[in-house]
Amino acid sequence: MSYSLSPLPGQPLFGVVITGFEPDMIDDAKIRKALYDLWIDKGVLVFKKLAGLDTHLRLSEVFGENQEHPLLRGLDVPREKKLSITIDEVGGGVYEVHGEELSGWLAWHKDSIYTDQLNHGGILWSLTVPERGGETGFIDQIAAYDALPDELKARVQGLNVIYAYSRDSWESKFGEKPDRRIRLSEFQSKTMSHTTRSRVIHPMVYVQEQTGRKVINVSPWFADGIEGMENEEGDALLREVIAHITRPERAYFHKWVPGEMVLWDNWRLLHCASGTPVGMRREMRRTTIHGDYKLGRKEKVEAVA
Repeated sequence: MSYSLSPLPGQPLFGVVITGFEPDMIDDAKIRKALYDLWIDKGVLVFKKLAGLDTHLRLSEVFGENQEHPLLRGLDVPREKKLSITIDEVGGGVYEVHGEELSGWLAWHKDSIYTDQLNHGGILWSLTVPERGGETGFIDQIAAYDALPDELKARVQGLNVIYAYSRDSWESKFGEKPDRRIRLSEFQSKTMSHTTRSRVIHPMVYVQEQTGRKVINVSPWFADGIEGMENEEGDALLREVIAHITRPERAYFHKWVPGEMVLWDNWRLLHCASGTPVGMRREMRRTTIHGDYKLGRKEKVEAVA
């Protein structure tokens, strides 16, 4: 049994494309170990011509235990549907972005960074893709850290970022925002009452344990400020960092075809969704991989006397 590896199109700094991978390879212990090590090394794995719910769940388990997405906790949804979520952008949230109405547009972010436990990643599986649009973008924050000017690296060492949940990036304080919010999806509306409103804190830089490489750990969407610098100076520094790490040349945008699976490391990667033109259909499924890098913490709020 064998498969082949090639670089992501147009992005040599991270990620890998895997072709020739078959579902029965998942049971091979050596292949499982090789895939996990490749994930840690490259951050994004694109599996070509791979489909099926059982395959989706079993492949995800190579990299960690499948878990419910935090935003689904407390919702009346069968557990199996929480482990492999269907994402259908027909009837989803709609935004105006660069003059076009798009469904499912999402700004650059890390999943669950608004909680103190950061899930390790997920696998997206494409079912139906639109005629145009619908890409998923990824930015490697190891490569982004390496590209920071030395002066900026020195300024961010030892700092922490405060995060707070917001149901869509129209409400985001930092990073790119849509021109206009036209409507929220039913899911976005529901999650407001099932998500903690307390803030959490994560380090701005951390070290990838397996390799010793530094990661610039900033999620533009959900960021609320820098701990101890919730002022104009701190906000300006955070905006400067975000501008550097989200430069277009740092990104890879995956153009989906039906029957692919893409795995990403949520501890290390930012991701976004470019949105689907209203009237076109994009249907995906995704898993969420359990894990916690154990660097997040809840904000302590001083009691008022």
